[in-house]
Amino acid sequence: MRKRLLTWFSENARDLPWRRDHSPYRVWISEIMCQQTQVATVLPYFERFLSTYPTIRDLANADENQLMRMWEGLGYYRRARSLHASAKKMAAEHEGEFPDSFEDVLALPGIGRYTAGAILSISRNEAFPILEGNTQRVFSRWIGLTTPPTEKIAQTRLWELSDKMLPRKKAGDRTNGPAGFNQAAMELGALICSPKAPKCDVCPVATMCHANQLGLQAEIPGKISKVQYESRTEIAVVISQAEKYLVRTIPEGVRFAGMIDFPRAGPPEAEDVIGMESWLAEHLGGDVTIGMRLKTIKHAVTRYRMTLHIHLADLAGPNAGDNSDEEHGPLPEPWRWASIDELADMPMSVTGRKIVRLLDRPQRSLFSEI
Repeated sequence: MRKRLLTWFSENARDLPWRRDHSPYRVWISEIMCQQTQVATVLPYFERFLSTYPTIRDLANADENQLMRMWEGLGYYRRARSLHASAKKMAAEHEGEFPDSFEDVLALPGIGRYTAGAILSISRNEAFPILEGNTQRVFSRWIGLTTPPTEKIAQTRLWELSDKMLPRKKAGDRTNGPAGFNQAAMELGALICSPKAPKCDVCPVATMCHANQLGLQAEIPGKISKVQYESRTEIAVVISQAEKYLVRTIPEGVRFAGMIDFPRAGPPEAEDVIGMESWLAEHLGGDVTIGMRLKTIKHAVTRYRMTLHIHLADLAGPNAGDNSDEEHGPLPEPWRWASIDELADMPMSVTGRKIVRLLDRPQRSLFSEI
């Protein structure tokens, strides 16, 4: 089975940048970026990221705002903060080099058993098993495991299988060693052994696969509880003053913490427009009047199906002026005024960036959409 799989991989592997240069740093960045994100989406981000931060020390010394701006659009922003924290840890404790031992890699922020094993296996051809979405499905089908892979007994079984399948006699040979096998198993899951309608007719190991032999491809892996999405409606407001817009740095403990956003809230803080006015007045120390709706955006965030209503609004009171102008009272932290040009360099969520693009259009174009 290994021989067939590795032969197939040598002929069908995708040409990915972290496979051309498999240094631990590049493999680490690719593994973090590819968590819950498709490879096609990651590719342009990966190239820009490595061009801006070519070494661990460059990443450790990165400006956090610039780093988050580089990550913008990839989602799950905690990953970027974990990368930054890990780079700082490596600069301080490992002389700016990627650690050698599994324990030291596992101690880095945002890295678990799978990621640590994947980095050391792919970059250094070390014999560490890996188990992620693709390989759990592939291995489950190979052995005809009908128990859902999320269950503890199945996880134990699959980790054991992953370990036993690793080649060890040719550990010095990347192509036929652990690096080749682990990548081949993941590639098989990505290209052939898909969740629905797997391409068993072109699978190199179909004749050895229990699910294929028993016709159980549709039942394996066992049913995994799907995320129950919740509907949520939020309101964002656009308040302008002297060609600048009111924004804030999102505080810790709130979605998109550390990023810049327009005033935005939802239940329980703001059930409706009136609640949003009260919430803003409390935060800003001035009266807020919400006006016409500019646009509605529907999108998804983690377990939510979001509806975002974007409104124009006016702010009146002691803090209505520019917080950088001594003639006006300062805005309370973390609020500020920012121009379109300034916002272009600030890290924002996808919907925050959409609001910026909406405001950056010619006025006639903007109001034609209302």
